[in-house]
Amino acid sequence: MQFGTAEFDRIYAEHHTRILRYLTRMVGAHDAEDLTQEVFIRGAKAYEGFRHEAKIETWLYRIATHVAVDRLRGTALRRETMLGEELGEVAEDGREAGSTLEEKTLRRAANECIRNVIYGLPENYRTPLILSELEGFTNREIAEILEVSLDTVKIRLHRAKDRLKKALLDACQFSRDERNELTCDPLQSGEDPAGANRG
Repeated sequence: MQFGTAEFDRIYAEHHTRILRYLTRMVGAHDAEDLTQEVFIRGAKAYEGFRHEAKIETWLYRIATHVAVDRLRGTALRRETMLGEELGEVAEDGREAGSTLEEKTLRRAANECIRNVIYGLPENYRTPLILSELEGFTNREIAEILEVSLDTVKIRLHRAKDRLKKALLDACQFSRDERNELTCDPLQSGEDPAGANRG
């Protein structure tokens, strides 16, 4: 994709992958590519007025967040694509290269359980949680991206983590496998998470 200026072409090449990954986590793989193009088209149009008061990455994530929230509020998302398929795929650094097919299947099942729980969080909690835990931004950077106060970010993250913890306990049965690694299985409707362990 070319934008007519070497500088913004460089920005696109440098940041495209991260913006695509973020939008995949926000809206699902089906819509992420189109929205990524929209982010950079908007960015190219607005770049002349960009005053560099924020980092270019923070500015792009702000545009991406607005685009994602607009889509989230305007469409019914497919649950199976939420947060991106990469949560269930082999890690990029190859740490899972030696895993067996069964181990990878169990890990994907656990990630699917967690992904569905995160999908169920309200957007104002889900977005800062993804930015913090999956994208690695600091609270101050998240405040810049979301255009809210630092205190607001801290409150939303605290509440998001509380809700996530409770929702995971309600939706998933956690256990340890033979390698002492944490696994999770979705609970059936009406199943007692405490009773599930009593067998």
